[in-house]
Amino acid sequence: MQINVISGVKSTVTVLAGKIQTRRKRRMMVSLKPGQRAIGNVVISYIVEPFLLKVDESLPISHTHYWECLQIAKTFLEMGYCVDVIRCDNDVFIPQKDYAFFIETRWNLQRSTPHLNKDCIKIFHADTAHLLFHNVAEAKRLLALQQRRGITLKPRRYEPPNQAIEYADCATVLGNEFTLNTYKYAQKPLYPIPITTPVVYPWPENKDFEACRKHFVWFSSGGLVHKGLDLLLEVFSQMSDYHLTICGPVDKEEDFVQAFYKELYQTPNIHTVGWVDVTSHLFQEITNNCIGLVYPSCSEGQSGAVVTCLHAGLIPILSYESGVDVDNFGVILQECSITEIKEAIIRISSLSVDQLKLMARKSWEYARAHHNKERFCTIYQQTIDNIQRNHNIKTTLAIPDLVPSKK
Repeated sequence: MQINVISGVKSTVTVLAGKIQTRRKRRMMVSLKPGQRAIGNVVISYIVEPFLLKVDESLPISHTHYWECLQIAKTFLEMGYCVDVIRCDNDVFIPQKDYAFFIETRWNLQRSTPHLNKDCIKIFHADTAHLLFHNVAEAKRLLALQQRRGITLKPRRYEPPNQAIEYADCATVLGNEFTLNTYKYAQKPLYPIPITTPVVYPWPENKDFEACRKHFVWFSSGGLVHKGLDLLLEVFSQMSDYHLTICGPVDKEEDFVQAFYKELYQTPNIHTVGWVDVTSHLFQEITNNCIGLVYPSCSEGQSGAVVTCLHAGLIPILSYESGVDVDNFGVILQECSITEIKEAIIRISSLSVDQLKLMARKSWEYARAHHNKERFCTIYQQTIDNIQRNHNIKTTLAIPDLVPSKK
């Protein structure tokens, strides 16, 4: 597979070791060629980092999009396409060739559409809930916190909304029915794709379910109010018999730490660990000593943090907006109120050891069956084939019969 990097100007250079300036990286294009004669071109507006690694560097596992973007590119390469990859925040890209597919995750499709060939299949790859919903949901959480505690914190997950779904022919969506519903207004075909996970874990054979029945974990990335940590700190500070372990970049949000310092660091049953590597022994030690994950996020596409914890055998207590189905092995929070979260925690902790073990096992089995790299590859390939077939049918129907009828 040949890889070239094309900058925002006009030069072409081979990928070399060394740091690349942020601005240049934002405006570059990585060009990939298939192993056989090319049948066309595809552009992916997502991230470029997976294609810039040194020979001895491993793919980052801090987010699922690194592997998923790489796999999307591989899918089209295996189909025989040349693939151009740009960042979704590239502000200079203008299509200079015919593209069979344009895969978009944020902002480039709207600007590029006037320059695309008419038969280009435009696919919005939605990895979040619709950004209007996403932003409003976080604003509501911040306002509710302000009313409860008399403090105003910064929005951490705000993203400028885009019109990718309006300009696309269809969308692949990382999420479940919740996520899909935030896009249905556009009346475009929507294809759910299961999110992957960077790590899988063996079933914890020696887990002591009796000892850990009152121990829970919050595991997430940034956006602490968005992800519901403020709610959990209030809940567990009122439930001294129950323990919460916090795994996430708490120290990155100084205003949050200042507002909740007592709960984070001076409350005996709340244990703030900070960011934890999911490949580490520490992560498995924490999950093996907790019964469940509590995750009252206000908006996700499909939460990778949740899926990782399911793979670790934790019983999920999730908001509906987390975008992950839990069937009969967890709890879906409808309102994420303090009272509802308390009741869910008490209900799970009160189950028998056999029930806890059964739910944890179902959680682990569900993750391994539904959220793995092989399934992503299969479903994504099938989806692209389906989209291409449907698009070709529509294109054929749209072409008038120019052959004179025989009389």
